Amino acid sequence: MTLPASTVLVFLDPAFENGRIADSSQPQLMATDLGATRGDGVFESLLAVEGRARKVQAHLNRLESSARALDLNIPEPNVWRRAIDTAITEFRDAFPAPSPAEDEVVVKLLVTRGVEGASTPTCWIQASPSPAGSRRQRETGIDVVLLDRGFDTEAGDRAPWLLLGAKTLSYAVNMAALRYAHKQGADDAIFTSTDGRVLEGPTSTVLLAHVETVDDGAGSVRTVKRLITPQLDSGILPGTSQDALFTKAKAAGWELGYGPLVPQDLFDADAVWLISSIRLIAPVNHVDGREIGTPAMRKQLTAELNELFAGIE
Repeated sequence: MTLPASTVLVFLDPAFENGRIADSSQPQLMATDLGATRGDGVFESLLAVEGRARKVQAHLNRLESSARALDLNIPEPNVWRRAIDTAITEFRDAFPAPSPAEDEVVVKLLVTRGVEGASTPTCWIQASPSPAGSRRQRETGIDVVLLDRGFDTEAGDRAPWLLLGAKTLSYAVNMAALRYAHKQGADDAIFTSTDGRVLEGPTSTVLLAHVETVDDGAGSVRTVKRLITPQLDSGILPGTSQDALFTKAKAAGWELGYGPLVPQDLFDADAVWLISSIRLIAPVNHVDGREIGTPAMRKQLTAELNELFAGIE
């Protein structure tokens, strides 16, 4: 495993309290590691802004949940936290950002089952620059296509070995979906189930909003904003960003909802977004070539959500 020069690796090693810094220009992973040979492992990706990692506990909780689904024993949270801090500090010292607006570091937490025949997982942190495309898509929006995921919404309960609610290293299908979307001229995709429900993006959570004016009959008119995401029990990965945004939105007076959603709900929405820890909130301009809402409404609602999201740590 050889990574670009602008990458920092920190392995979780009992002999190094704050993690062991490794040379990313040299191979570090054994060829017989089950993460490489079978994709047998889990991971999380989070963003550090101006040196501060966002939603660390939420990501550690989800990492633990994913590991539990794979019967993996992983180090306790404080071990990860120290290694995360080491990786961020090392990266910012080695590759200082040209401006505060560009001071973003992608931090990945990775766990594999370890070398075949051994009983110890391989755990490390990878720190790297935030993709420039992510920032661009937050600002300009994205076009997406709907893709059949090949499972119904009850598959996760019926067949837990499919690991539909875990964030595993087996991302070949997700990446294939993105490549297919790009070949269709789109930026991203939204998965649907075989029973016709909206699920999630290959690397993101789906959000949609409705805005309506309500007359209480006594001469008082108010604007109601509702933020909706697919049902969490439909075999999707619980979104840490969606959950944090919902908390902020509720405090700001938004109404919240959880599916079930069908594709027509996307077309009927005033705005749709794909939200993730790295790209953050990306407004969806078109789904299967059909415009969602209006540019003015997308811009207004996206600005409101971005303001709420900026306060999340």
